[in-house]
Amino acid sequence: MKESILKTDGLYHVYESKAEDGNVVALRGLHLDMKEGEAIAVVGPSGSGKSTLMKCLGGLMKASAGSVSLAGKNMTRLTGQELVELRQKTVAFIFQEGNLLPNMNARDNVAQPLRHQGVASRKALKLADAMLDQLGMVHRAHALPMMLSGGEQQRVAIARALITKPRLILADEPTGALDPVTSREVLALFKDLHENSGVSFLIVTHSKEVAAFANRSLELRDGRFVAEHGANVDVEDLGKDRELIIDETGTVTLPPDLLVRIGGAGRYTVGNADSGYLSLQGEAVEAMGKMELASACPACKHAYDGTEEQLCPSCGSSRPMVEVKE
Repeated sequence: MKESILKTDGLYHVYESKAEDGNVVALRGLHLDMKEGEAIAVVGPSGSGKSTLMKCLGGLMKASAGSVSLAGKNMTRLTGQELVELRQKTVAFIFQEGNLLPNMNARDNVAQPLRHQGVASRKALKLADAMLDQLGMVHRAHALPMMLSGGEQQRVAIARALITKPRLILADEPTGALDPVTSREVLALFKDLHENSGVSFLIVTHSKEVAAFANRSLELRDGRFVAEHGANVDVEDLGKDRELIIDETGTVTLPPDLLVRIGGAGRYTVGNADSGYLSLQGEAVEAMGKMELASACPACKHAYDGTEEQLCPSCGSSRPMVEVKE
């Protein structure tokens, strides 16, 4: 059994407000157990609490109630310096807006986390050059953030996050500012780190392509996990936040939104009864499919004939990924 890299127990966060509507409850008793080397996607609409969750999980924001443990250490009980040291050794952040230091060029931005860890500047810069080269940005190493496009800034931010070889990466829409081809290159890098180096990923995303990279996806709505998709489902992550009612006749009543998510009324089979919990299985249950390169260009209908081309040779359109149900 792998150790937990990130764990929450009854996580709440309340934004206090003197407005007429009163305080805003952003997170409502979340339970999460993320294993070492696992990749999890958090999906949900705007305002569901995703950004607040990311900040609480990374120790950038203190939870109102409950606990967050990173690499086996309860962050709510650490001093400020202990928390900084734990984050430096364990986790890296990738924010949607990049958050680069405006007065440093790309090379220095990427090298800065290593300098904070005591690595000599010359060595840090050499490693930064190698990481920028891996992300196709070495030719822009001396450019200030204001001289970079949104996509270029995001690639520098990703390089900065990866430079310390973290055990866990917390990413908020990491490919949101990237074009489709660059997005796939970044996802390929993430996949390599995940599969070959055991790096854990927790990614907030609206992209099916990014979500398909994860081992499982958690759906967050109104501060609660309301559904989970993917392989190796652990119902304990969701069970404490959901409710179902079984009457004397054996009729099961599900919350309406959950009934919609599994495909509505219909005939289902029950599996895993011997394991201590029940799992509904049926054709209507939503499942995560694989993402594959489209076989034909949606713009001009050019057939790719099994090639790995990323751009259509006929019209120049980016080749999309399509979901394939297994």
